[in-house]
Amino acid sequence: MKIKTKDYVVRPGKKVDLKDWPTKVKPYFDSKEEYKDVLEKHVKRLEEMQELLYGANKYALLVVFQGMDAAGKDGAIRHVMSGVNPQGCEVASFKQPSADELEHDFLWRAEQRLPGRGRIGIFNRSYYEEVLVLRVHPELLAAEGLGNALRDEKEIWEGRYRSINGLERHLDRNGTRIVKFLLHLSKEEQRRRFLARIDEPDKNWKFSMADIRERQYWPKYMQAFEACLEATSTRHAPWYAVPADDKLNARLIVSEIVVEAICELKMGYPKVTGKRRAELLEIRSQLEK
Repeated sequence: MKIKTKDYVVRPGKKVDLKDWPTKVKPYFDSKEEYKDVLEKHVKRLEEMQELLYGANKYALLVVFQGMDAAGKDGAIRHVMSGVNPQGCEVASFKQPSADELEHDFLWRAEQRLPGRGRIGIFNRSYYEEVLVLRVHPELLAAEGLGNALRDEKEIWEGRYRSINGLERHLDRNGTRIVKFLLHLSKEEQRRRFLARIDEPDKNWKFSMADIRERQYWPKYMQAFEACLEATSTRHAPWYAVPADDKLNARLIVSEIVVEAICELKMGYPKVTGKRRAELLEIRSQLEK
């Protein structure tokens, strides 16, 4: 079945109510074997396009993953990017800011990890934490050293949305293609995954009491995501709300969207000049001797 990626894009300027967005859709595969086959094709295509991206050295690709705990961000990154050359791809995870990072503006630490031309950057969580977690827990703003006037909750979020949109527009103008994923998980599926992390010893390390505490704020997180998606899904940096209750299906959707995004870039390998061609022929002659 063809994956219609446009079904998952958050239209710029449209109001977002996540209750209207599914957390599970009909699978794009009929068997586990078919899933593996489709994902393998996507991974192979992405591998080919990443090599072209690296060779052309004109563009960069930034892929942002956001979602509630246990939404499947790590698994999506691991499976979708499995065929990409590590030399051309870097994954950055953004957790609690360090003391040094708190001395700078909220975008600074992410700017240090942006991909250069020819490379793919993966953000496992991102600067969007600053309008998600901090909106749910505004008391954390005090650690950022902002003056009282700058912490006005009536203005700070709109200001941060403008800063984010400005950064992403700037990156787009300078050759960085941006794709953003919200792995949209239901609260019930999160509960099941948390139980699995407790029941399976190999997954115990993934679970903490903090995860349970954050579940209490589920409605506030949904409101924060809705406001964020409404304000920051743009033509040049769109958000995709991907149904995440089915991990396998989510990976196929994500991989299809990433492949489409990189294929849309107008790229080609550097053309060989007459002088360079003559040099190569001379080298070939010497090697044949």
